[in-house]
Amino acid sequence: MDNALIVLIPISVAVVGLIVVLLWWAARSGQFDDMEGPAHAILMDDDAPRADDASRIVDTPLAENADDAQKPT
Repeated sequence: MDNALIVLIPISVAVVGLIVVLLWWAARSGQFDDMEGPAHAILMDDDAPRADDASRIVDTPLAENADDAQKPT
């Protein structure tokens, strides 16, 4: 059991040190500066502007009058 502690304690200290260094680097490089900007940016409407009316498909019934569609031929 003593041999396992001799190996595991330095490994755990190294892992904790690595985590501290990574958190320090993230804080210094500005990773935590704007936490809400990306969350709100996804809600912004950035769709392309619509095309003019001539190029859009118009959804109209084939018969001009609804009564014409009901009459048998």
